[in-house]
Amino acid sequence: MIIVVANSKGGVGKSTLAAHLATWLVEQGHRVTLADCDTQASSSGWVREASPDVHIVRLTGPDEILDTLPHLGRETDYLVADGPGSNTEVSRALLMWADLAVIPCKASMLEVRALAQATSALRHAREIRRALPRAVVVLSMVGKNYRLTRDMREAAAQLGLPLASTALTLRQVYADAPGQGAVVWNMGARGREADTEIRTLFAELLPQARRRRAGRARAALTNA
Repeated sequence: MIIVVANSKGGVGKSTLAAHLATWLVEQGHRVTLADCDTQASSSGWVREASPDVHIVRLTGPDEILDTLPHLGRETDYLVADGPGSNTEVSRALLMWADLAVIPCKASMLEVRALAQATSALRHAREIRRALPRAVVVLSMVGKNYRLTRDMREAAAQLGLPLASTALTLRQVYADAPGQGAVVWNMGARGREADTEIRTLFAELLPQARRRRAGRARAALTNA
């Protein structure tokens, strides 16, 4: 399965989602590749320290992505691609092969309305592929007392994009994690609340990932 974390806007939490998702999937017992397609290479350096079992590749231009991504996807259980914050051609190339697009978005009406532009590459990919990729918006960096408004729900609905039920709260521990080469659930008590919410999000987005792990565990017990 190829999962692309995408938004043409920077600073919305793409690398945070990609790094934690790749690490979580490995911990579920899957073979995982992280494709870092951002020129800043934030997620690859982070994951190299946080989760050495994740296979990491760097992909830059759209031609390399179009040629390489499907082959990488066939060689692993989950490929998580961290998209750039500006290069639309790279985003288009990623979405042409994606099974799932996870679109982080800050929780404000201005940000949700901006998705109309940010998701143009997604619409083009769907027109060509006649459905795929499936997509979901994840609200990120929300305040602790945040409440999703009806206007924001309607704005997302008009774009045909479902909102994940779980949002990621604005927490200092997320900002500190890359500098420590860690994911939030390995950062002690201060990461406990972030651990709960981000694992809940991943279980919502990829329920089959948890079931598959359970199936492997049962098979191992049966063969023992």
